[in-house]
Amino acid sequence: MKKLLSLPPNLVGCFHDITHLPADEWFCTNDPVGTKLGSGGGTTWLLRAAYEAEHGNMTFDEWLASDKRLLLHAGGQSRRLPAYAPSGKVLTPLPVFRWERGQSFDQSLLSLQVPLYNRIMNMAPHGLNTMIVSGDVFIRTTSPLPPIPEWADIVCYGLWLGPETAKNHGVFVSTREQPTQLKCMLQKPSVETLASLTTDHFYLTDIGVWILSDRAVKVLMQHSTTEGHITEGPVTAYDMYGQFGCALGSNPTIADAEVADLKVAILPLTGGEFYHFGTSHELLSSMLAIQNLVNDQREIMHHDRKPHPSIFVQNADIKIRWTQSNRNEWIENACIGEQWTLTRDNIVTGVPDNDWNITLAPGQCVDIVPIGTNQWAVRPYGFNDTFRGPLADVEFLGNSFASWAEERGIDISTIEGNHDLQAARLFPIVDNINDMGIVLRWMLSELNLDEGRHLWTNARRMSADEISNEANLRRLVSQRTLYRAHNLPMIARNWQHSVFYQCDLHHLAGQYRNNNIELPSPLPSSAPLLTRACDAMFRAEATVNESASYEMQAFGLLREGLTADALRVSQRPHMSVYADQIVWGRSPVRIDIAGGWTDTPPYCLMEGGNVVNIAINLNGQPPLQTYVKPCLEPHIVLRSIDLGASETITTYSELAEYNRVGSPFSIPKAALALAGFLPQFCTDSYPTLESQLRAFGCGLEVTLLSAIPAGSGLGTSSLLASTVLGALNDFCGLGWDNTDIGHRTLVLEQLLTTGGGWQDQFGGLLPGVKLLQTDRGFAQTPEVRYLPDTLFTQSDYKACHLLYYTGITRTAKTILAEIVRRMFLNEHNQLAMLRDMKQHALDMFDAIQRMDFNRMGHLVARTWQQNQLLDAGTNPPAVQAITSLIDDLCLGYKLPGAGGGGYLYMIAKDEEAAARIRRILNEHRPNDKARFVEMSLCQKGFQVSRS
Repeated sequence: MKKLLSLPPNLVGCFHDITHLPADEWFCTNDPVGTKLGSGGGTTWLLRAAYEAEHGNMTFDEWLASDKRLLLHAGGQSRRLPAYAPSGKVLTPLPVFRWERGQSFDQSLLSLQVPLYNRIMNMAPHGLNTMIVSGDVFIRTTSPLPPIPEWADIVCYGLWLGPETAKNHGVFVSTREQPTQLKCMLQKPSVETLASLTTDHFYLTDIGVWILSDRAVKVLMQHSTTEGHITEGPVTAYDMYGQFGCALGSNPTIADAEVADLKVAILPLTGGEFYHFGTSHELLSSMLAIQNLVNDQREIMHHDRKPHPSIFVQNADIKIRWTQSNRNEWIENACIGEQWTLTRDNIVTGVPDNDWNITLAPGQCVDIVPIGTNQWAVRPYGFNDTFRGPLADVEFLGNSFASWAEERGIDISTIEGNHDLQAARLFPIVDNINDMGIVLRWMLSELNLDEGRHLWTNARRMSADEISNEANLRRLVSQRTLYRAHNLPMIARNWQHSVFYQCDLHHLAGQYRNNNIELPSPLPSSAPLLTRACDAMFRAEATVNESASYEMQAFGLLREGLTADALRVSQRPHMSVYADQIVWGRSPVRIDIAGGWTDTPPYCLMEGGNVVNIAINLNGQPPLQTYVKPCLEPHIVLRSIDLGASETITTYSELAEYNRVGSPFSIPKAALALAGFLPQFCTDSYPTLESQLRAFGCGLEVTLLSAIPAGSGLGTSSLLASTVLGALNDFCGLGWDNTDIGHRTLVLEQLLTTGGGWQDQFGGLLPGVKLLQTDRGFAQTPEVRYLPDTLFTQSDYKACHLLYYTGITRTAKTILAEIVRRMFLNEHNQLAMLRDMKQHALDMFDAIQRMDFNRMGHLVARTWQQNQLLDAGTNPPAVQAITSLIDDLCLGYKLPGAGGGGYLYMIAKDEEAAARIRRILNEHRPNDKARFVEMSLCQKGFQVSRS
């Protein structure tokens, strides 16, 4: 999705330099200087500017339809939030949320806004291509997003808010009979008006998130273009909310037939929260509300030591101690020296390193802004200053400006721009830190500081508008970066009470490398094991020479945590069959249809996992089988029917070679070890394997059959391991249930260093269609919620489920390692995708429970999209060549597991489409191995029996 930003003029030229965002994805411009276009006219101006820059030979209609776009309006003067007026409110730095993972120390309001908008636009139907939002709000939601209707020309999102809040905003009114269709929009209605509506109407408060169809965009542009074509005529002021919005609906308050003809859907953002960052007060109140959203101590990943939660410090050098009397303090990109005194309601930004003796009274704020190459603008202001109105009438620094000027002997009439505080040339320009402190003290409180009066009187002075227009934003950001680099080692040292290890460590490692910051001291062995594992992977990412060893350390710690409980309990195998009996274990395979990857450590250890999968037989049989029988000789014979291989084991050392590269019997060797046939896993002690087998009562012959190719994506290796473990459990009388077998499969895969999660083995150990869920923590025991199988077994549906072996193979180990690496690092984008996948599994659960076949199929398609976002290699060209032949005949399809090859699972639209798919793929086989395989739902899961 392209992002189109309307920004303050001074920010446009350096936006990409200071944010490092790519210019081909982020387009920015500003409204014409000195012209007020309103939100509607500004939208037209922004779209026209982007079209001129990008269109090539496309017409405007073609360009508009060619991509989805986010239009973000952030070009205001920011009168009521002076601290971030020069760089624009949209780039306001916001601290890491104490309850969240994957955020960054350099995050901004913009970086926090965009992920939700991306999620919404990913759901938008074809033709709804343009989203328009405001730049000074942060919106989050804790519930699934509602589906977006295809019939709408405009979709507006709102929140259920009380009349005392709604009266200050626009509201969408609908009838109770048609709650999603707009009747009219009202701007700042009275509480009485809202009360009268509730008898037979609903109203939602506008949060400034609108999606427009191409048709609606052109209607809006026509209304803000006085003459000529919408891409060429003069742009005029037009308000998207007060004029365009109020002309929408079935009974609009402004008559405009062309606008009223647009169909408008209003959607409640269930579980939504709206935080405004438009004023100095809101900067602190919104941030405090966000930080306190979560009070469950189990969810809060660090517990800081601030004397009050409304103290916020970022990118700063603080040399004072906070006290219980400090409240509402915001220090960012600033140095607070030892001789400073702060009280409450203070905002300090931009202050360079200093040793000033300065006191900020309640409500006094300071902003220092770099100008040119070596100067600064000194701007004190009041916490509640609005910067609007003539100097004779306006408030300044918590008092009237007239009083402030009179106390300092200043004649207001001599100040240029005195008609408006925003335009008044009031703020002195200095070229050294000493003068900066002196003139600041005089402006704040030290009326008799003659040197300060002299500096102010003789300095060049600028207005708030001029400061924003001439600020050297590169210098401002450079200072912020240096402060942050100075802070990081301290935050790391204070890891027990800081957000360090819950941040996006991938991004943080880049900051360490780029700024040559020395790595933190190693964590003590008393630190939580998972924190130590994340620390090791952070070091692997932040270094070059020792990267491999740190990565091995991270995976080793993960392995230790996952295997500790199982390995703590040793086994005592004993022969529990007759001398002529054979134990026969067999398992289906699984297809993950939603939530795959969320079962993978360490993600599931941090947040739990949700997976919907199905257990299936192939060609009427469980494809994975293990046979265990006694033999007279005191040795162990391993055979593989499908590989045509065998091996005889006579010593412990031979059995311990389960992780030898290239061994066809790694899985059964590790399974035998876990069953107690190696000393470290056995309750009793034996000098040799031979002596243990003689005591056991026989040798063992273990025969494997995997009637399915490697790299199939059906969970073959995990399920073969669980099948072997299950058969050995019965043969050796170990007393494990399916949960124990599933856990030991996870342990086995860790012993083999192949990694993996829990959904493969539990997907086949347990029958049918099911949702598997776990909570955070190392004890990953899935809770099973079985689903009706009608959509898979009823004849007209059953025919629509197709399984096709592509003949393309790809092993999951390297894919797994890279994805797991990013899990350790809390990498922001991957974390967001995994959370979407986890929620998506619940959506799939709901669709199957409601027996909604079409929705289930479409959700499978969404699963496939998610897998590709997580790993681009999931869908190689060879697979795309196959799916392109049948794409329009399927509701959805995916490669099970990690993807990249193996089997292709398809859900045809109907029986006729299924027949056509079979014919097409049989006629266009990509290789001599490709073929259809008959799949059927397995109603029994893992089975074990004896002869």
